[in-house]
Amino acid sequence: MKNRIRPLPVTSLHEAENCMRKIGVEPYGIASMGPKMRHWNLLIEGLKPKVANIIKQEMLSLGGDAAVSRGSVDCSTEKTDVLIMGTGKQIHRFIEKAGLQPFGLKAIASDLQELLRNLSKESFELKTPRRAIGLSKRTLVMGVLNATPDSFSDGGTITCEEEGLRQAMKLLDEGADILDVGGESSRPGAEPVPLREELRRVVPLIRRIARETDVPLSIDTTKAEVARQAIDAGAEIINDITALRGDARMARVAASAGVPVILMHMRGSPATMQKGDLAYTSLIGEIRDFLADRIEKASSSGIAADNLIVDPGIGFGKSVDDNLRLLRQLGEFKALGRPICVGVSRKHFTGKITGVSRPADRIEGTAAAVTAAVLNGASIIRVHDVGAMKRVAAMADAIRRVR
Repeated sequence: MKNRIRPLPVTSLHEAENCMRKIGVEPYGIASMGPKMRHWNLLIEGLKPKVANIIKQEMLSLGGDAAVSRGSVDCSTEKTDVLIMGTGKQIHRFIEKAGLQPFGLKAIASDLQELLRNLSKESFELKTPRRAIGLSKRTLVMGVLNATPDSFSDGGTITCEEEGLRQAMKLLDEGADILDVGGESSRPGAEPVPLREELRRVVPLIRRIARETDVPLSIDTTKAEVARQAIDAGAEIINDITALRGDARMARVAASAGVPVILMHMRGSPATMQKGDLAYTSLIGEIRDFLADRIEKASSSGIAADNLIVDPGIGFGKSVDDNLRLLRQLGEFKALGRPICVGVSRKHFTGKITGVSRPADRIEGTAAAVTAAVLNGASIIRVHDVGAMKRVAAMADAIRRVR
């Protein structure tokens, strides 16, 4: 009879400790061996060969390893990426040793420490002027409320305040945790809407919903004046697809109001984002660096770091394969230490893969994409079909968070 041997995936220290408890390991053994069960592959980009060689030698001395370019050993290359490979215990020991060394290793050790801390975060709290919004026990569902005639999926559905209120009530009945109200389409090829028209579309609607419900409202806009008036009317979150780049006054409005802000990655504008060359040298790396820069700029503008949410911008200046890769590797954005918002609802790539042309019929593709997003770390999903996706998210959450 063959021995019963199987692989044991371990994605957290908690899982490692539970595995050993089931075996009956002594508490001191669990404390000692738990960090050895979690393996990390950590990429550091653009180091000098001298520094890379030190890292490799230190990791080898601890029983781990580090991959460097061929030209690093004889310093024939100017820069090299370094791939650190080791258990949690080895990485933490390396951080301790590197923190005592010159040549910039102390800063690298500090960055690694912050990275591991961010990757282990499982709960966040957003603070609005009206409430605290917890992001820990389950993924929140943000319902899309487009007061636009030309949105790719539901343009023209809401043409007056009463229709907007009815749709808001429908989304709340289906279980929406947040409503995202927008008055300007961000579909590929969309042109900007005049300020006065955007204000007319969203401000009275937000004021009405805020008066008749207690749901947190988000304003989906790139204009500071729209955000300001929407907040005065009752909005509590700013969802800015330009990540505060579209209007120089947006950061001041957000900081003054004390509201959370969703920072999204997009190349170009809705009118240009899907035109020309969509290639990235490093898809995840470029988007991560962009979002890290926007977090820094937002924080330096007075917006509380704890009130920032990141969105990789699926469908905004990305190919079909890019969108799939972002979903599969979404967990890498946890390195930023902020909650992740994902919008995949009814988007073109889901129809392209499933063979469905009409956006309203892309529910199965959306459901699969939402599942992937939740399993890989999304804290908020932005969707049109709230009732169905609420159930999908509940199932994905149960799988992701089972103990």
